[in-house]
Amino acid sequence: MMRRRMQAGSASPVGLPPGPPQMVPMSKVELTIEAKNLKNRDVLSKSDPLCILYMKETGQDSFYEVGRTEMIKDSLNPQWVRAIEVDYRFEERQILKFSVYDWDSKSTNPDDQDSLGSVECSLGEIMGSQGSQMSKAISGGGLLLVQGNEMSTSKEIVTMNLYGSDLDKKDFLGKSDPFLIFYRCNDNSAYLPVHKTEVIKKTVNPAWKPIVIPARILCSGDHNRSIKIECYDWDSDGTHDLIGECYTNLQRLLEGPGTTNVYHLINPKKKAKKASYKDSGKITLQSISCHVQPTFLDYIRGGTQINFTVAVDFTASNGDPRTPNSLHYRQPGVDNQYSLAIKAVGQIIQDYDTDKLFPALGFGGRVPPDWKVSHEFFLNGSPDNPYCQGVEGILNAYHHSIQTVGLFGPTNFAPVINHVAKFAHAHQDGNNYFVLLIITDGIISDLPDTRKALVHASSLPMSVIIVGVGQEDFSAMEQLDGDENRLSAEGKYAERDIVQFVELRRHFGKNGSNHQYSQARLAKDVLAEIPQQLVSWMTIHGYPPRPSTFQGPVNILGLV
Repeated sequence: MMRRRMQAGSASPVGLPPGPPQMVPMSKVELTIEAKNLKNRDVLSKSDPLCILYMKETGQDSFYEVGRTEMIKDSLNPQWVRAIEVDYRFEERQILKFSVYDWDSKSTNPDDQDSLGSVECSLGEIMGSQGSQMSKAISGGGLLLVQGNEMSTSKEIVTMNLYGSDLDKKDFLGKSDPFLIFYRCNDNSAYLPVHKTEVIKKTVNPAWKPIVIPARILCSGDHNRSIKIECYDWDSDGTHDLIGECYTNLQRLLEGPGTTNVYHLINPKKKAKKASYKDSGKITLQSISCHVQPTFLDYIRGGTQINFTVAVDFTASNGDPRTPNSLHYRQPGVDNQYSLAIKAVGQIIQDYDTDKLFPALGFGGRVPPDWKVSHEFFLNGSPDNPYCQGVEGILNAYHHSIQTVGLFGPTNFAPVINHVAKFAHAHQDGNNYFVLLIITDGIISDLPDTRKALVHASSLPMSVIIVGVGQEDFSAMEQLDGDENRLSAEGKYAERDIVQFVELRRHFGKNGSNHQYSQARLAKDVLAEIPQQLVSWMTIHGYPPRPSTFQGPVNILGLV
């Protein structure tokens, strides 16, 4: 058995529940957002806008965060490329709040940013508008435009390589800094941005990195739907110059390299001025492939096991557990922030583990009897058995360690990451996936070693979830979450993004005493990227799902 092959301290295999939970049919809606004429909050430049979407559902009196767009540098008319997905329930009134910020500091907390205003409406108001497109005045000035689209169920993934040639020189003293934006034509004939490439500096003959994009995003799964490609010259002040544009569709692209997939970039202004104008350069398709990507549920149905481990921060920055100001303070009948995080995730995961045994580790504490600092000790006090029975077992072990372990430091993540990585390395057969939950209060002391450990772990069947508790500035954590920038260490880049960072205060700071609801939202955000990360590892390493081992659907927080 798997558990017998693992050494003490390994993660426990997660089984499947005895029966399939009920699934409520719903649609997924993609919201694309842009703004016009925002208020400028910067003195020497323009605002750097980012939009956060909050939702309030039936029976709830507080908003919770659903998702964020990317930040756009120096723009008062942002057209965000990153769309936000929401579950659409016709039978419920789902209130949305779009909050726009001038995102200047490194802090991930919106309270630390300058507000540019907000807009409130219902999801039904957007979807019920003509063309499912709504515009409303922003409280701080300007206009917000939101386009809603029901998402396709297509599982196709498109991978293509494009290069440019003889592009117009747009820079006064140099060449150009070209990048591409892809737009999808929606049912109302409006083109919405769906993908942006990286910028290639100082060239008129760029070759962009491979573009990997789901067909449901690129063209709503419709091979004949029009796709517009715009090529821009990047400028540091945000006033990017259009080089030219062209149109295609997926069916044409799938014909592969050849004359039909060499595109002339046309600049409408230049074409209107010069009768002799031909083009502003060319975009050529070098290669393309399209495959059906299996889903997370395909792997779970095939028997893939999820092995879950918890690691808790015991550094001195948490404060003396005997005092009320400590993050580890235990008041009868009241959960501290560590207990809340353990419950939020553990109560979901334990339903998918047949024996409900979880390894629980601690780091940064002085451990009896020799009181040496350890960064991978067992919370239950055992020298050779880290397993805890269910969520209550984890909590009991955690409470035991609060009473027996001395808080010290430093805050080192690398040891617990490498601890789990050893077992992930030993089980790269497509049958197992490992998830490490780290709960911490502060700044990482071993950031270079942690980056190195994560880059190494990115090639293994493994994900790392970090939950930040307390009021610390967690901006350093964002360096580890590869949503914006690919993680690297010692010149080597991560094979894939395996880190999800979530701040606890985002979920519990605005919901008062409604801890049950806040825990559910925290758990959903914490687990949100696990399905994609599992599938990406299986796909990269060539492991298709095995035939289903049981009948009936499985749903983990709606994650498919």
